[in-house]
Amino acid sequence: MQRRISKKASTILSIVLLSGVLAACGGNDGNNAGNNGAAAATNETKNADTNANANDGKDAAEDLSPITFSYFSEDPNPNWNNMQDDVSKEITKKTGVTLDAEFAVGDPTQKVALIATSGEYPDLIAAKGDIGKLVDAGAVLDLTDLIDKYAPNIKKVLGDYMVRAKYTNADQAIYAIPTWAAADEQRFVAGGGFELQHRVVKEAGYPEIRTVQDYEKVIQDYLQKHPTDENGNKNIGLSLNADDWHMYISVTNPAFLTTGGSDDGEYYVDQETNEVTYHFRRPEEKEYFRWLNHMNDIGLLDKESFVQKYDQYKAKVATGRVLGLIDQDWDYNDAQQSLKTAGKFDETYGHYPVTLSKDFKDTSFWPTGFMGGYGIAISSTCKDPVRAIKFLDYLASDEGQILNNWGIEGKHYVMENGKRVVPQDVQDRINNDNTAFTKESGIGFYWNIMAHYGDGAKDPSGNYYTKNFPEQLVNGYSDVEKETLAAYKATTWKDLFPKEDEFKVKSYGAAWNISIPGEDEVSILGTKMKDITWKRVPEAILAKPADFDKVWDAYMAELKKAGVEKMEDGYEKYVKDRVELWSAQ
Repeated sequence: MQRRISKKASTILSIVLLSGVLAACGGNDGNNAGNNGAAAATNETKNADTNANANDGKDAAEDLSPITFSYFSEDPNPNWNNMQDDVSKEITKKTGVTLDAEFAVGDPTQKVALIATSGEYPDLIAAKGDIGKLVDAGAVLDLTDLIDKYAPNIKKVLGDYMVRAKYTNADQAIYAIPTWAAADEQRFVAGGGFELQHRVVKEAGYPEIRTVQDYEKVIQDYLQKHPTDENGNKNIGLSLNADDWHMYISVTNPAFLTTGGSDDGEYYVDQETNEVTYHFRRPEEKEYFRWLNHMNDIGLLDKESFVQKYDQYKAKVATGRVLGLIDQDWDYNDAQQSLKTAGKFDETYGHYPVTLSKDFKDTSFWPTGFMGGYGIAISSTCKDPVRAIKFLDYLASDEGQILNNWGIEGKHYVMENGKRVVPQDVQDRINNDNTAFTKESGIGFYWNIMAHYGDGAKDPSGNYYTKNFPEQLVNGYSDVEKETLAAYKATTWKDLFPKEDEFKVKSYGAAWNISIPGEDEVSILGTKMKDITWKRVPEAILAKPADFDKVWDAYMAELKKAGVEKMEDGYEKYVKDRVELWSAQ
């Protein structure tokens, strides 16, 4: 998965991280918690209605009096400006709401577990795959009635997909409004794949970069001619980001993306039978890791890949010495922005659909349909659930979505002949000083707290809801980037990748965002497998080539002994249950 932290990954950081990156956690079926949550929601709704009627008959929807909601998100937002940015100020003006926000530092799963056991819950919580812990603790409300009564915009966005917001077959409450899933989406942004600096492919004569061997060759050839930078510092062939959860994005997810597997987190799902396999157990993926072992053996892999911290990784990329990455752009965006600010556009990166061999094709654009899953919850102790749901409903409105995606009319965009257009001076800041611009503007801060339409969807005026459409994307490209794309007869990076219609839409959306109720056995086993994998995969990559098979075989044996087959069977049931639940829509 492209770390579930991030998906408008190219505009915020993103994510993201990304893609089932953190294993979904869960336990009991949550029915008791669901009943408690529903009761709490009903009581809060009644109280709010009573207060509204007592307020001279003023409808609560018109209440713009100041209110502050505490908010916790598993996703980081390093540019958060305490709602002093342009977009946030406008949101407060329109709703009366400010957020006292906390973003996870370190392991977000542990933080959510602490929240669940504390009994002191933030008003709004974006817990991603860990929502099961909160459900079991009775920490979140069933939002079904609140949405039906107070949230027409959320209902409009979710539309026929409302069933995909339900928790499980056994407990069909809505504990989180899906925000990672986008309605009516047609994706245009290729922010992943394998990255190469523009100067590297230019010097090679813009060759086909389709397989890991193609990728390896252009790096090796460039390093032979340019072993150091202009200051005498060694250039680096390929660096990986293996710090904590980034391991998924840069090290392990590419194993299935390069061998024909769809993005289903830590699992490979057979598209005909829905049979589940821990994806590392696929023989194809063993060969991908063997290639990384080879890259290490011949000196093209950064020796610090498995010891460097995230900040060190970004700082290294920002020097311009790293020729190749295997990552998502939101994960290295800060470093790339530094290169742009310094005018080193030839040292920024393009994206290529690299696979293990031509027998496979990159699956980055495998369609999920509306995938439900990760979203925003209202806690059972929220000070005013009705104001909270109305706040979320404003964000889901056309006005709220345009505000989040485009900013303030007249400042961040203008209307020309009925079309939203970003002025050139604003676009220049976005292109070359994006970090500062984002912090000041607040554009993109709310995508993972709002139900929303996706890239390619148009509002009633005929304009796109988001700025991720081909014409606007091109406006964000540097001249060097356009030169590279033109050499490959492409307009956007997506043009190089296999298209959505080459794949069958998955019946379960994405397996990585299936909610596992509470701390059940599948979740516990998943943690064991992760610990084994995060130890064994680096060991295999760094081993002597002659020892690779021995290390890998020991890894497979350890997984089996730890119960990987039981975990696979358990997760397979969750996948099949989701298919059954969604078939009711």
